[in-house]
Amino acid sequence: MAKDSSSTAAPKKPGRIAQLRTVLQQSKALDPKIVWWMAGAFVLTLAVIVGIGWLVNWPVYAAILGLPLAALAATIVMSRRAEGAAYAKLEGQPGAAGAALTSLRGGWFTSSEPVAVEGARSGSMADAALVYRAVGRPGVVLVAEGPEARAQRLLLAEKKRTERVAPGVPVTVYRVGSGKEEGVVEIRKLTSKVQRMRATLSKDDVLKVNQRLRALGGVKLPVPQGIDPARARPDRKGMRGR
Repeated sequence: MAKDSSSTAAPKKPGRIAQLRTVLQQSKALDPKIVWWMAGAFVLTLAVIVGIGWLVNWPVYAAILGLPLAALAATIVMSRRAEGAAYAKLEGQPGAAGAALTSLRGGWFTSSEPVAVEGARSGSMADAALVYRAVGRPGVVLVAEGPEARAQRLLLAEKKRTERVAPGVPVTVYRVGSGKEEGVVEIRKLTSKVQRMRATLSKDDVLKVNQRLRALGGVKLPVPQGIDPARARPDRKGMRGR
């Protein structure tokens, strides 16, 4: 009997244009001016390239070259604005640090679930202290959020626990907040700060460390609603072609 191909076929992935349209629609809800920023980037980039073309007496070639570059500039602006809007939406919500860490790229092991929680005294998760973990080639990164004193205490306790399970592995700690104190980072700058850390472990070491730490378990917590920073950027691999 012939198999029903419609039931076994894998779902078709959205194309590049569909991805861009989805990101743009989501981003406009948070940043109504994003279309104007994109238009400005497109026009400015095209004007500069065509202007250079006039100077070298190649205006037509410059315009042909400028169109895709202007479109790329508009896409980059959309990506940056969308990501910024997504982090602004996350700021102050329980679980924001975990949601931000899940957007890390380059071989990081992350989870939107906290690895340590100190319960809220008011019964609301908005008052809870939470610690999230990311494991990558720079080592283990622990990020705390919540009331400063309790978040800092919980962060140091989790650091000691991590060092016992993975001795010799670098453990870096951050606390989400505002201010210039050492180890304090704004939610919108968290992923870029972690992404710039220097690699010290091999890929095999990262796998082993992650397995040890996963054995410790975690804590279930709802992911904050809104745009996921990881989805606020178009799929660049898909745009280049796989």
